[in-house]
Amino acid sequence: MKKVILITGASAGIGKATAFELVRAGHTVYGAARRVHRMDDIRDAGGHVLALDARRPEDLERAVGAVVAEQGRIDVLVNNAGTVLHGAAEDIPIDLARDQFEVNVFAPARLAQLVLPHMRAQGSGTIVNVSSIGGEIALPLGCWYYATKHALEAYSDSLRMEVEPFGIDVVIIQPGIIKTGFEDHTARDLREISGATAYGDMAEAMARRAETQLGENTQGSDPGVVATAIRQAVEAGRPETRYAVGWMADKLLELNRTLPDREFDKLVTNVAK
Repeated sequence: MKKVILITGASAGIGKATAFELVRAGHTVYGAARRVHRMDDIRDAGGHVLALDARRPEDLERAVGAVVAEQGRIDVLVNNAGTVLHGAAEDIPIDLARDQFEVNVFAPARLAQLVLPHMRAQGSGTIVNVSSIGGEIALPLGCWYYATKHALEAYSDSLRMEVEPFGIDVVIIQPGIIKTGFEDHTARDLREISGATAYGDMAEAMARRAETQLGENTQGSDPGVVATAIRQAVEAGRPETRYAVGWMADKLLELNRTLPDREFDKLVTNVAK
């Protein structure tokens, strides 16, 4: 059945790939992002585009209102917009940590509040929260990003139980290592925030590794594999609660779930050496 879908963070990476995947599948798709000009191809493919800054509550309200006004319903919310910051926990200013939570947790939660009355009235709906394998695991020098993804997953689990009686599904997507530009600023952040601190050696080692192993040319999966998983969740009569997809996702999650904490710590801190 054709569904009306709102996707945040649709100007690049996973969000853009998901918009194309769902447009091709015949759904009515609204891509939302700050950089509207980078979504012209979504419009050309048959989708709709909206300006949305996840930090601005009025933008969130306007986006949902526009979809409902134009289509008379909203069937799926894909919370994909996110931001990442790297540096030692001791070094990152708390205002930057708050910003991570604003974009990665509070904006998805507010959008859920805005779409749920419509979904309850329909007796159906799906909220897809794009988390990460970082929703269960953590690496050094990324504490606030991992904290937001852990929070998003706990929020999603609780929300799922609350809205299930109304015919609404909540799905968590856990991408592994995906080839996008999401990590393009990792090396710069590490050096600017922690390069001259007590954590400088670790930060520099991770920055050098990021320069050679992260980004669109690194080993990893195409964003399309995540888009496919999201489409499957959207179209399923009873979707899975979690979809772990992409390179190393299942393997790293399994290691985290089975190894003692300190053994897992030793394993993952090798990336900082």
